[in-house]
Amino acid sequence: MRVSFARSPIWCIVVKYAVLEMALVGFNAKRDEVIRKMADIERQLGVHRKGASSPSAATNKPTAAAKPKRKLSAAGKRAIRAALKKRWAAFHAKTDGVNPAKQGAKKPKRTMSPAGKARLAANLAKARAAKANKRATQQLGA
Repeated sequence: MRVSFARSPIWCIVVKYAVLEMALVGFNAKRDEVIRKMADIERQLGVHRKGASSPSAATNKPTAAAKPKRKLSAAGKRAIRAALKKRWAAFHAKTDGVNPAKQGAKKPKRTMSPAGKARLAANLAKARAAKANKRATQQLGA
């Protein structure tokens, strides 16, 4: 039985990979050519793309050193703080300091009656006895 190397799956994968690499190189070359042509046309039209560097665009934009970050003065901060306190005071005066979600009467804490406590204790004792009985029967059977 003869096995042809040209028809083996590994050879096909290698060939496909090489073809795809060559296609990628060709498309990248075409892309670069298209980008160069577009830049030439834009230069003739006087259009500047976003991200394209040009000497005139660099002089029009202020740099970070030329335009320092703005800072708020202490007096400005005090004025903002006072206005905020005034707004909060007005809001709380309107609601009389009561949260609207908690305006209903507070429910008393629920307590359990002595009979209910005794019933729960009896059920717990019964469950513990059943568990101990089950464990004892398993040990005897093993």
